[in-house]
Amino acid sequence: MSVVREPFRLGAVSTGSSSRTATTRLLALRGGGGSIRPDSLVVEEPLELRVAGAGAPPETVGVTMRTPGNDFELAAGFLLTEGVLERQEAIRRVRYCGLEEDESQRYNVVTVDVDQPVELAGRRRETTMNASCGLCGTASLELLERRCPPLAAGPLVSAATLLALPDALRRAQPVFERTGGLHAAGLFDPDGLLLAVREDIGRHNAVDKLIGWAALQHRLPLSRQVLTVSGRLSFEIVQKAAVAGIPILVAVSAPSSLAVATAARLSMTLLGFVRDGGGNLYSCPERVLLEDEGPAN
Repeated sequence: MSVVREPFRLGAVSTGSSSRTATTRLLALRGGGGSIRPDSLVVEEPLELRVAGAGAPPETVGVTMRTPGNDFELAAGFLLTEGVLERQEAIRRVRYCGLEEDESQRYNVVTVDVDQPVELAGRRRETTMNASCGLCGTASLELLERRCPPLAAGPLVSAATLLALPDALRRAQPVFERTGGLHAAGLFDPDGLLLAVREDIGRHNAVDKLIGWAALQHRLPLSRQVLTVSGRLSFEIVQKAAVAGIPILVAVSAPSSLAVATAARLSMTLLGFVRDGGGNLYSCPERVLLEDEGPAN
């Protein structure tokens, strides 16, 4: 038997070809032996989110771990889906904020300037949020129903189109192909055309980035679109989709019981375990067209 000795050491990470990836070396164990090879990693860094109300200095809303990229969209989407802002038109500007004491963090602090007073009572995150924390227990279904307008009745989408969306999303994930470490959220039209995709180490961040993209272009509500996500379906994902007005939600993995109950209560069509040409439809089948049978019953 042999052991790996110096100068090789595990754990060294260097910046990759972009701010979203890093490189390292690893020991691949196969058949009782090992080989050293390079690998790509997805970058995870903190992003401090601040909001500056009309005539007020910036205030910190919270800190989230994220994959760098589309930071302005993440900030806008987060403020909207968490209820800090009620309307997309309130956003005047989104900007990076340099820190005099640590210039290396210049691109890890984002301020959203808005044209309205901002009330952060009960919404500020006093601790760092990890990339998958979502609501962190701060919202209820009753509050969600009050915040969300009724979802639109349409569109009608064929089952074949819906079952093909996860594969289409996977083909549009360039960083996932290199790292295998990212979630994705994709927005599709009723014919299965991909409109936009965002990747992040956190499922909720990817959805917030996508909704932020739509908000910054004044596309909300997304009442004719389908949201497809790469991971499991939690209440938080349903909540964010509902705030954006999205009527159909598709995922490659399992939904939670609260996700299904919430989707049904909000009249959202929910599909899970969509993979290998099949899937489970959990709520509101009236938007899904089965082959030669009309809408699902």
